[in-house]
Order: sequence, then structure tokens, then C-alpha cells
Amino acid sequence: MRSWFLIGTLTAWGCSSPVVFQGESTLPVIGTPPARVVEARPPPRVEVRDNKIEIHDKIQFDFDKATIKPASFDLMNEIAAVIAKNPQIKRLRIEGHASSEGDAGHNKKLSDERARSVMKYLDDHGITPSELTAAGYGAERPIADNSTETGREQNRRVEFVIVEQDVTHKKVEVDAKTGAEKLIEENHETVKAPDLDTSASHEASKASPGAKPTTRKKGG
Repeated sequence: MRSWFLIGTLTAWGCSSPVVFQGESTLPVIGTPPARVVEARPPPRVEVRDNKIEIHDKIQFDFDKATIKPASFDLMNEIAAVIAKNPQIKRLRIEGHASSEGDAGHNKKLSDERARSVMKYLDDHGITPSELTAAGYGAERPIADNSTETGREQNRRVEFVIVEQDVTHKKVEVDAKTGAEKLIEENHETVKAPDLDTSASHEASKASPGAKPTTRKKGG
């Protein structure tokens, strides 16, 4: 009886001991590692596109006024930062637009005042391009259907049109062996938008009789 107990104990102890594998060979593990999770970044609210500074948000104003709401100050600061980072912008026209709802004359005057308000905010925050212009167009240039509230809300907006900017053209040569690029030629030119509105300041002044011209030069 005792012999059986001793044998059983030794057997149990042997089973609980670690199993050691000897040798230098490795066992390859074949499989696809899990995909790396990349956190998606939200698209920028403000970016330069061709002849515009596009804002994927909306500047909010007090009802029927040209006062920018504090909720839009962060957006305005982002706009100022983007302009500052793009010194190639030489002329920028800030356009105010409105829906067709209400009196056309009042809407045009309000859109002009809002464009001026945006220009003043940028100027107060260190942005002074070589020539900055504000103009109000009222309901003259809709981008959506004015027969719906959604469309009217889209039409009430402020746009930033780059009417003049410096463009750099580079010609490079690629090394076939290393893939390295070598600059061969570089040219600079000033490009004006095809829809350059030379009467913007005049139109803005007509919308607000007695107002001062909105064209400002650097350092002025």
C-alpha cells in the first residue's frame, strides 16, 4: 500500500515538472500580424485651395448684426494662422453673402458690414496682406437653393478669395539609380484669379454710403 502511494506521488511530481526542450532549432510561426490601428485625424477647418481659402465651418454673427460671435473666435484665429503661413498670398478679398430672404438692399448692406467685420478682426490679430479688400454681395451670388431653409443657410456665408498670389514653378531631374531629385530650374510668377473684381472696393462703398475705402496696404 505504501509502495503504491510512493509510486503515485513520484508520478504526480514528475508530471508537474517543467518540460525542457533542448536544441538550437526554432519553430517558425506563420501568420499575419494584426493591422496597425491609425487614429484618423479630422480634416482641417481652414485650408488654401487654388484661389480660395476654404473654411469647412461657418463664421457666426449676432442676428441681423455684423458682430462676430465669441463661438467663432477659434475659427477666426485658425483663418489668421493659415494666412500668416502662406505669404505668397498678395491680395485677398473677403466676401460677404446673404440669402434672398428679406429686403435685398438691407441684405447687401449687412453682408458688406460682416465682410468688413471679418477684415477688422484679422487686421487686429496681425494679418495685413499687401492689399486686403472687403465686399458685400448680398444675395447676388447664391451657391444653394434659396427656396429651402437649408439652402438659405448655406447662402449666408463669408468667403475668402485669393485674387493675387505668387506661384513657384520648379523643374526637377530624378536620378534613375538613387531616385534623388535635383532642381534644374525655378521660376516665380504672380498669378491673378480670372474673376478678379477690380470694382470690389467700389461696390462695398456703394453698399455702405459714407464708409471709408476697404483697401489696406501692408503697414497702413
